[in-house]
Amino acid sequence: MQELYEIVDRLVRENTLIQATLSQPRRNEPDGCSKVTVKPVMLKGELHYQFSAFFGPKVKHENVSPAETTGKLVQWLTDDFRQGLLQAVEADYQALLSKKGKLAVLRKPPTKKADTARPPEHNRKKNYVLEEGTQIPFLVELGIMNAEGKVLAKKYDKFRQINRFLEMIADVLPHLPQGRTLNIIDFGCGKSYLTFALYHFLHEMRGMDLRIVGLDLKEDVIAFCGALADKLGFDRLRFLVGDIAQYDELRQVDMVVTLHACDTATDAALDKAVRWGASVILSVPCCQHELFRQVKSEALAPLLQHGILKERFAALATDAMRAKLLELAGYKTQLLEFIDLEHTPKNLLIRAVKNAAALSPDEGAKLAAEYAGFRDFLHADPYLERALASELPALTRNSGQDGAL
Repeated sequence: MQELYEIVDRLVRENTLIQATLSQPRRNEPDGCSKVTVKPVMLKGELHYQFSAFFGPKVKHENVSPAETTGKLVQWLTDDFRQGLLQAVEADYQALLSKKGKLAVLRKPPTKKADTARPPEHNRKKNYVLEEGTQIPFLVELGIMNAEGKVLAKKYDKFRQINRFLEMIADVLPHLPQGRTLNIIDFGCGKSYLTFALYHFLHEMRGMDLRIVGLDLKEDVIAFCGALADKLGFDRLRFLVGDIAQYDELRQVDMVVTLHACDTATDAALDKAVRWGASVILSVPCCQHELFRQVKSEALAPLLQHGILKERFAALATDAMRAKLLELAGYKTQLLEFIDLEHTPKNLLIRAVKNAAALSPDEGAKLAAEYAGFRDFLHADPYLERALASELPALTRNSGQDGAL
């Protein structure tokens, strides 16, 4: 085994290992590990090696420092597999272990080009949360990736969207409760590309204890997603047919995701999230009609007289008021650009995280005045304000407000 250890150690130290693949398990166990791949990845500017262990349709990822990589790779191979292929810049090394544990290492010409090794930092392609090149079962099942781990050309935009979403999820993880099972709800989950991605990232990659529920009104979509979750072994992910406003199965929810819930259905989901005291809210609104019917202003007449401009302005104003109402309810909010190719080339995501401390009376009064002034200027009467009335400070209206149309 010393020969194998020395080869792996040298390849790791010299940073010439392109990929290692361990195969042919020593024990034929139905739920056992069938294959392990190892490849270099850059994480926050530092080199690591990503171990991907395949258990049936599930893959478990672990990022390991170079100092730990040699021992971990050799142990995986000698304890669990009969064959290992180390693809390096200068050569391929094939390690073969007999049933009695006797090792033979064969050196062969390289099968991967040198330029596939770790390039300089400034020349590297974007480091996605989900890396291309390693099979990710849920992406294969959803038709985004083939069995070899290559993203299909027509689905690359969806692949980028999923990764952008997971980057946003990674940013809010510190705001979630620790040390207990997390409850996550995805309202209006649809075909659930992002729901499956969320489960894979949090449970399979991060090892977090959680339960996720995907909710949608379309029975055929929910049946498809439920069957796929079973096939993938995602036993902490459920899909239910149901309406956002009527869902009351859980009393405590830690994260609420609502993507493309139409018009005031987004507001119903935000209302639910606030009343649950959710630590994190992620919302990408879809069509927004409520304020389009309400908004009026003589000062804005040159803008509002054009239907397309009025529609866009009403959508932006709606999201601005939603963000301010969430702040009044005790959240810190951001409006972020979100890649969304199914609806519009660009869209907004409302990201809200619950403040650790309550607003002071002065802070609450200032926010309330800002919100009320904007609302009254547009003659608006937002659904979300009415829904959250009991959760918000008193919001007065100007005496000259003549109500919504």
